[in-house]
Amino acid sequence: MRYSFKITISALLCILLINACNNQATETKETTASAPTAEDKIKEGERLVASLDCEICHSPKRLGPKGPEVIPELRFGGHQAGSPLPPYDEATVKAGWVLFAPDFTSMIGPWGQSYTANISSDSTGIGMWTEEQFKKVLREGKYKGMENTRPILPPMPWEAYKNLTDEEISKVFAFLKSTKPVKNVVPTAKINPPPPPAK
Repeated sequence: MRYSFKITISALLCILLINACNNQATETKETTASAPTAEDKIKEGERLVASLDCEICHSPKRLGPKGPEVIPELRFGGHQAGSPLPPYDEATVKAGWVLFAPDFTSMIGPWGQSYTANISSDSTGIGMWTEEQFKKVLREGKYKGMENTRPILPPMPWEAYKNLTDEEISKVFAFLKSTKPVKNVVPTAKINPPPPPAK
């Protein structure tokens, strides 16, 4: 009787020990799986940037066989300083039309002329920015993410992007900070004076 009791106790202890080890292994696996690496964050940021179509405006393009193609070495470099723009009819713009440059990096409308920002990792892009600055751009539409600056000009759809979560913004920022630096000081926007007040 005493011998079978010892066997029963030993068996129970073994079962409890195995169960505890399995639970610890599961907890470790879950903790490891739930903590994304920096590489995971960058990869997810790249997916978000593609989904948000940031390259349509922020990457210079050339005409290829299927239409405009991103110039890989200028990816995310914004409107290139000194790049020529085709002439346009000012009367058309004054009539209320909005015009895009052929590579979508500049836009002219009633507000004036805007140029897309360099969002590459270069110091002339967002290389020196903090994540808080980047968040302020997307959440508040502040130029360069700084207080007391002008609002971001069209076509930047920051009003839509402000709905991104903090985590998503952080992932986008991590990816852009990992991109190839493109040295390019984007031209200053030409802002028209506001229209006179309605009578």
